[in-house]
Amino acid sequence: MSKVKYYYDPDTLSYRKIEAKKSRRYRNISLFILGAFIFGFLGLIFLLNTNLINTPKELSLQREVKNYELQFELLNKKMGQIEQVLANIEERDNNIYRLYFEANPIPEEQRRAGFGGVNRYNALEGFNNSEMIIATSKRLDIIQKQMVIQSKSLDEITKLAGEKEKLLASIPAIQPITNKELTRMASGYGWRSDPFTKARKMHWGMDFTAPKGTPVYASGDGKISRADNNSSGYGKHIRIEHGYGYMSLYGHLSQYNVKPGQKVKRGDLIGFVGSTGRSQAPHLHYEVWKDDQRTNPINFYYGSLTAEEFENMLKLANQENQSLD
Repeated sequence: MSKVKYYYDPDTLSYRKIEAKKSRRYRNISLFILGAFIFGFLGLIFLLNTNLINTPKELSLQREVKNYELQFELLNKKMGQIEQVLANIEERDNNIYRLYFEANPIPEEQRRAGFGGVNRYNALEGFNNSEMIIATSKRLDIIQKQMVIQSKSLDEITKLAGEKEKLLASIPAIQPITNKELTRMASGYGWRSDPFTKARKMHWGMDFTAPKGTPVYASGDGKISRADNNSSGYGKHIRIEHGYGYMSLYGHLSQYNVKPGQKVKRGDLIGFVGSTGRSQAPHLHYEVWKDDQRTNPINFYYGSLTAEEFENMLKLANQENQSLD
C-alpha cells in the first residue's frame, strides 16, 4: 500500500492530502521500466560471459574440449614411448649394424632435424590451445621424419647384409678335399724342394695327397673361368672366379665335373684328383689368389676345420719338405 502524503495549509490551518500529478506518475513509471530494462540487459550479458549459466550445447562443447585435451595428453605419452623405442633402434643402427657393415653412422642432428622455411603450423594459430596443438604436431612430424630416415637406413643395412652374405659365401673358405678322403697334406705354401730338379723354389699353393678319383669340391661360390689343360705345369685344372678379387685354382685333376661359364656353390663337386701335368704322384695342387696375387690358402680354412685340425695342418704346412709338383 502506497504512503499518503500531506501538507499544511496555513490559510485553512489544516493538513491537506497531496495529490500526485499524472505527468509525474507517468515519468516515474517510465524511469522504473527503463532502469529495470538496463539492469536486466547488463545482468544477461554478465551471465552469458560467466559459467554460472550454460546452454546444453555449451556444456557439450566444454566436455568435448576437455576430452580433446585428454587425448592430446595421451598422444604425447605415446609419442614419448615411440621416441624411446626409436632412440634404442637408432643407437643399435649406428653402433652395431652400420659399424659391422662398415657404413658411416647417421649424424644425430640429421635424425633430430625439424622443418625449416615456411611456417607449417600457421593454420593452427589463434585458438585457446594453439600452443599445445602446435607443439604436438611438431613432435609428431619429427618422429615421422626419424622413422623415414631409420627405414631408409635399414634398407641400406639390408642391402649391405646381402652383399656381406654374398661376400662370405664367395670367399674360398673350406678345404677342397674332405679329411676322411685325404691321405695327408703333403706340402704347404712357401719355399720347397722341387721334386724334379731338387732345387729350392717357391711353392705357390698347397698339395693334398689323395687317391686318384678322390672328389674335389669348390671352396666358395663363383663361376668356372677355366677347365682345361692349357696352363703349363698344372695339367688338367679348374679355376673359379669368386668375385671380390678372389680366385681359386685346382690342379693335376684326372677329370672335370664342370665346364667354363658354369656357376657353382661352395661344396659343389667340380672334379677328381689325378696326377696330370707336372706331378710326381696323385694329389691336388690348390691355390688362392686375391687381387691377382697368390696368397697362402691356409688362411682361408675357417669354414671346414676344427681348431685342432687347423693347428695340425698349420704344423704340416710349415715344414720345408719336398712338394709334389
